[in-house]
Amino acid sequence: MNTSYEQPLKTDDAPNGGLRRLLRSVCAYEIGVIPLPVFLGIAVIVYLSAHLGFLPKNMIGGLAIIMTMGVFFGQIGARLPILKDIGGGAILCLMVPSVLVFYGFFGQATIDATKMLMKEANFLYFVIASLVVGSILGMSRFILVQGMMRMFVPLLAGTVAAVVSGLIVGKIAGYSLHHTFFFIIVPIIGGGIGEGILPLSLAYSSILGGAPEDYVAQLVPAAVVGNIAAIICAGILARVALKRPDLNGEGSLIRAKDENDKFQVKQEVSSSVDFRVMGAGVLLICAFFILGGLLEKVVGIPGPVMMILVAVIFKYMSVLPQKLEKGAQTFYKLVSAAFIWPVMIGLGMLYVPLNSVVQVFSVGYVLVCISVVVSMTLAGFFIGNLMNMYPIESAIVTCCHSGLGGTGDVAILSVSNRMSLMPFAQISTRIGGASSVILATILLGFFA
Repeated sequence: MNTSYEQPLKTDDAPNGGLRRLLRSVCAYEIGVIPLPVFLGIAVIVYLSAHLGFLPKNMIGGLAIIMTMGVFFGQIGARLPILKDIGGGAILCLMVPSVLVFYGFFGQATIDATKMLMKEANFLYFVIASLVVGSILGMSRFILVQGMMRMFVPLLAGTVAAVVSGLIVGKIAGYSLHHTFFFIIVPIIGGGIGEGILPLSLAYSSILGGAPEDYVAQLVPAAVVGNIAAIICAGILARVALKRPDLNGEGSLIRAKDENDKFQVKQEVSSSVDFRVMGAGVLLICAFFILGGLLEKVVGIPGPVMMILVAVIFKYMSVLPQKLEKGAQTFYKLVSAAFIWPVMIGLGMLYVPLNSVVQVFSVGYVLVCISVVVSMTLAGFFIGNLMNMYPIESAIVTCCHSGLGGTGDVAILSVSNRMSLMPFAQISTRIGGASSVILATILLGFFA
């Protein structure tokens, strides 16, 4: 009797098992947080609507364009090797749309919808106000006050060193002092694109005339090159730290540990968001933007700059209830998490013409950017050592002053394995950047 029998094939061993596994992995793959099949469906709908000329010329149509492209290119830039370590998401979202516009890829319906959102509806201004006001009001007041006192000297010394070396190298490279300072140095130390370049572009346009987008195209390249140089400097410092333990705080900035521990503020963990408080935060952000415009009429300093200054004063004086500050911070987190890459898409399409970007690049231009970052980092290294700080950590924190905002801070601190320095990095980037924007605007008013 033949007792042998055939065992049934397991699902994964069946001829189509490999195909099923592939389909499951494809369906589980996410673009951002959106499953790939759902994202492809959304992208096809948006593309066909734009291609056939049916895309609504309103905020919905504009948001559909920049959100779809922002999620896609932002994820690519955040995942590609090397590029992901130098702010690749922002770089791709800025440059790819610029290239596509240059070669006529987008139809008129796409351009019109994006222009309506970014320019006519002033979505760009709204994002700027949300980033600036929300980030400042969301800071710990202790870190704001004590961190500014602790970092004031190395940050000031680093800024002075960056300006002096940048002007010298710029002069050697054939640039005027005016152009080197306002269009190369200031964008690098301005605090990033959202909190620095965008307010600068508004301020420059109000003082020099012209549209903000004309200045964005001139300011962005310096910030990108400066960010890359800062990341490289942080990586080199991390290697130096391994060979020189006496210079290395291993993530602690201040040599007195008990004092350093005071800055390790625990973030509140909330399981839910009070949307009414967030709504109040949005109103507060709008009020600060309008107040900045009113103060511009009185003191003559551009509204976006006054908005930054007033937000810092309000935070320092603890004028507002914590609930309202929390609402503004919560909305800031929403904007920074969901709209940064899409806004970069809109900037790339409308504000960063490829020919203008190419024109500013040269060997001398890159050397000026590198000199700014290197001199700032070295100043932070030596001054920090004199002020009872670990030189490596002091240099890295000072270096954050030349990064691309919060994204730059994360890249700089992660490549150096110093994420514990984030509170100090935020001081360097936000307050240092805001101060640079304010001072540059005032100086431009004198020299315009």
